[in-house]
Amino acid sequence: MKKLEIIGVEINKVSLTQLFFNKTMLLSYILLAIGIYGIYEVILERYFIEAANAFDAGMHPGSKHIAEAMKEAIFGNGGEVKRESPWTIYIANYMYMIYSGSGIIFIVALAELFNVKIIKKTAAGFMTLGLCIVFAGLFTIALDLNILHMQWMFLTPNFGAGMWLMLPLYSIYIPFVIFEIYLLITKNQKWVKKIAFSILLLSIAIDIVEYYIQAKLFDMNTARHLWVTYPNLTLYFIISAFVASCGMMNLYATIKYKNNHPSEYEELSKFLINITLLCIMALAAYEATAFLLIDKNWANVILFGRFKYDFYVYIFFAIVIPFTFLLLKLLNYKRLNIFVVFASISIIIGTYIGRLIFVYGGNAYPMSNRFGSGFEKYGEYTVIQEYIYFSPTINEICIVVGSIGVIFLTYSLLETFLNVSSIRKH
Repeated sequence: MKKLEIIGVEINKVSLTQLFFNKTMLLSYILLAIGIYGIYEVILERYFIEAANAFDAGMHPGSKHIAEAMKEAIFGNGGEVKRESPWTIYIANYMYMIYSGSGIIFIVALAELFNVKIIKKTAAGFMTLGLCIVFAGLFTIALDLNILHMQWMFLTPNFGAGMWLMLPLYSIYIPFVIFEIYLLITKNQKWVKKIAFSILLLSIAIDIVEYYIQAKLFDMNTARHLWVTYPNLTLYFIISAFVASCGMMNLYATIKYKNNHPSEYEELSKFLINITLLCIMALAAYEATAFLLIDKNWANVILFGRFKYDFYVYIFFAIVIPFTFLLLKLLNYKRLNIFVVFASISIIIGTYIGRLIFVYGGNAYPMSNRFGSGFEKYGEYTVIQEYIYFSPTINEICIVVGSIGVIFLTYSLLETFLNVSSIRKH
C-alpha cells in the first residue's frame, strides 16, 4: 500500500471505496442513521411542539385550563426533562462513554509508567479506541446540553460549576490525547524520547483531574443524596470505569490480535485478564461497603425497591459472570478463549446497567417531602409517588445507539489512514 509521510507519520493512500464502504463504516452508517432519527425527533419536540404559552394566557385571562396546561408544559411529564427526574439516559450514556474511554487511556498510561512492554507495543490502538469512545460521550452530552445554546457556556462562564468545568477540561484533554497518539506513531523518535516521561506523568495527572471534575458535577447536587453521600466519588468513578475499560480492551485485543498476532495476543490477554480481575474485586468491595454509607432512603429504593432487580443484574453481569469466566480462563490458559469474549461482553452490559442505576437511582427518591409531613403531589391530577422513575424515550435510545456509530466511524477512519492497531516498537 502506498503511503504519504507528514510530520513523521505515515498515512495510507486508500481509495474512496476502502475508506467509506468497508464493513465497519457500513455498520456505523446504520447506527448513525438511527441516531439521526432520534435527533430529528428531539428537535421537533424541543422547538416545534405545540404547547400552551403566554400568548394563550393573554387571549384567555383567568382561564384555569390554560393555567394548568402551562403548568403541565413547564413542570409536567411532557417533553424530555422532568423536574422530578432531570437527568436521563443521556447523562448515563455520557458517563459510560466518557469514563470508559478515559479509563482505557488512563490504564495505558499507567501500564507504560510501569514498563509493561506489550501495552507499549499496542498503546496507539488502545488510546485511539479510548479517544473514539470519548467522542461518543461528547456526542451524547452535546445533545443533552442543547447544542444550539452552547455559546452561553463561553459568554457566561461559571468557574465553580462542574458542568462548566467540562468545557476547558475537554478543550485541553482531547488535543493532549491526540498529541499522545502522535508521539506513539511518529517516526521522529529522537525528540519523542526526551519528552515521553514528562508527557506520561502529565497524562496521568490530567486523567485524575478529569475524574475529579466529573465527581464534582454529581457531588454538587446536594438534593440527590445518593450522589452526595457516595464515599469518595472520584475513586468510585475510576474503579468502575476501569472495569468497563478492561472489558472493552479484552474484546478489542481478541478482535484485533488473536488471529493476526497470536503470540503477542497471548501475552496481552494474560496481562489484561489479571488487571480485569483486580479491578472487578475492587469494584465488588466498593459496592459492598458503599451502600452501608449512603442515605438509607436511596439505598432502600435501589436494594429493596424499584431498582432491586436491576441492581442484582448489574452485580451478576459486571462482577460474578466475568470474574468466574476469567478465573477459569487463567486456570486453563491455553484453552477457553471464548470465555474472554463472554466475560468482556458481560462486563460491557453490566457496567452500563450500573451507570443507569447510578443516574436513575439518584433521581429515584421523591424530593417533595419538604416539611417532613410526607410526600406531596407534583401536580393537581397526579398521585403521591413513593419513588420517581421515567423510562427512556425511543428518541433518547436512538441517540444512544447513534453514539455507538460515532465510535465505529471515527475509529474506522483513523485505522484506515494510520494503522493504529499495528504492533509497534516503543
